[in-house]
Amino acid sequence: MLDMRFVRENPDVVKENIKKKFQDFKLPLVDEVIALDVENRAAITEASELRAQRNQLSKQVGMLMGQAKKDPSKLEEAEAAKAQVKANADRLTELEQKEAELEQKIHKIMLQIPQIIDPSVPIGPDDSANVEVQRFGEAVVPDFEIPYHTQIMESFHGIDLDAAGRVSGNGFYYLLGDIARLHEAVLAYGRDFMIDKGFTYCIPPFMIHGNVVEGVMSQTDMDAMMYKIEGEDLYLIGTSEHSMIGRFIDQILPESSLPQTLTSYSPCFRKEKGAHGIEERGVYRIHQFEKQEMIVVCKPEDSMDWYEKLWRYSVELFRSMDIPVRQLECCSGDLADLKVKSCDIEAWSPRQQKYFEVCSCSNLGDAQARRLKIRIKGEDGKSYLAHTLNNTCVAPPRMLIAFLENNLQADGSVKIPAVLQPYMGGKTALLPDA
Repeated sequence: MLDMRFVRENPDVVKENIKKKFQDFKLPLVDEVIALDVENRAAITEASELRAQRNQLSKQVGMLMGQAKKDPSKLEEAEAAKAQVKANADRLTELEQKEAELEQKIHKIMLQIPQIIDPSVPIGPDDSANVEVQRFGEAVVPDFEIPYHTQIMESFHGIDLDAAGRVSGNGFYYLLGDIARLHEAVLAYGRDFMIDKGFTYCIPPFMIHGNVVEGVMSQTDMDAMMYKIEGEDLYLIGTSEHSMIGRFIDQILPESSLPQTLTSYSPCFRKEKGAHGIEERGVYRIHQFEKQEMIVVCKPEDSMDWYEKLWRYSVELFRSMDIPVRQLECCSGDLADLKVKSCDIEAWSPRQQKYFEVCSCSNLGDAQARRLKIRIKGEDGKSYLAHTLNNTCVAPPRMLIAFLENNLQADGSVKIPAVLQPYMGGKTALLPDA
């Protein structure tokens, strides 16, 4: 969310940014919110003047009433002063109600106006305009056929979608045996990988209040993703980033405590509305999964350096498991409204012979910090807004697709890279059941 003062003083910049994000339908919001802001500031000024007059008039009434006891001719003047006090009080109540209504309207509009994107972001209307930046590792297509990922899992008796469908419906799964163990091994390895990078491991709440949801994501994303607990002000998290950033709500962090670097585990729950193609079935796009996340809260001048570090950690992690990846820069139209800059790390799928998303790294600037009032106290005693970043470490169900396809051998076995072997009881390979 932008600063109202910035919008007021730079309406053309805000409108140009909206155009770059191909959201022209939001352009009228800028003039509308500026007009509401003018009205609100006028109400605030008038209310302040009335409050200043209140004490003066009250003293005047007291003085006149005292004088009226000795001089009855002063009574009329005292009553007039009392009437003015009452009129001012009524007007002040009216103005305070107006302020509250205007502030609510302004807040609602400001939530819809997108964050100013970084100048380096490529301009384009949707993900088709995202730009490949770098590739890491050789994208190999083996000389044997690679089955669909659920078929690979079934060869190890490692998945049961039918039972999950009976119990929970589409978009759920049972993982079993070595596949379930591999799932947990990847999470444990991702956890330790980030701890070795100096991050603090955390398990957060899996449900959060509505004001935290509003603070960490756009209304559009919220409606498309979040499950609400009926009858309660609680939502199931779609990623641990939500509750991890929410941890700092209304906090003033001393500069000496920064950066806050955290890696968090959580289950994730998502509606995943809409129709999806065959390649997004199985365990690719599901309602429940587990994830290890990276979160950074830092000073504004450090956020771009952390952005570079975070996506490079993803590359290092995936390459250590023999999975080729590429970095894809997200274009303006593909950025969520709170994001300043974002990129995807995509893994190579030898079966599809293309890359698909496994990590998303984002710099949100001060957008979340402004909504949640996360501030930093400088050495000079002044406070300013923090910057927040997040990145997927590993999300095993989707990540397992990349792992299984890239480590599948011609005989149906799956090679276990050295980094995962300690988490798999020393196994060097998974062998399909006879």
